[in-house]
Amino acid sequence: MTTTTNRTEIVADPDLPTITITREFDAPRERVFQAWTDRDLFVQWIGPSSIGTRIDHWDARTGGGYRYASVRDDFEASFYGSFHEVRAPERLVQTFTFEGAPDGVSLETMTFEELEGGRCRVSGVSVVDSMELRDMIMSSGMDVGVNEGYAKLDALLAEG
Repeated sequence: MTTTTNRTEIVADPDLPTITITREFDAPRERVFQAWTDRDLFVQWIGPSSIGTRIDHWDARTGGGYRYASVRDDFEASFYGSFHEVRAPERLVQTFTFEGAPDGVSLETMTFEELEGGRCRVSGVSVVDSMELRDMIMSSGMDVGVNEGYAKLDALLAEG
């Protein structure tokens, strides 16, 4: 399968405290979903290229939870949440919290849409509790981590 460069769209709704991230992948929906839920695959692609990931806890099932850390030299940032719904291969609903700001819980719903040609579109909607928090997230440089992470995911999916 030929890998193309797919564009990531990151949109903050001007009227709601939401962020929507949409991206197409050159792989079947089942494989893309697995990359989001399989601990060994997730750790290989999440986050910026300059930062590694350590998973402390991973239970990707409805009612399960997770905790992982982004690490580089003396830098570490931890994240945790709960898997509210894991419906393979079409839907993933989870909370997401940066440990450094525990009051900033995001509710994330990811949908995995099967496309023609063995491709998949992933749409993620994150809901936070305020416009201020949404704007802080948007200005944090998160787009770099999303784009670099998705590029790593492209490479991982191309390996088969």
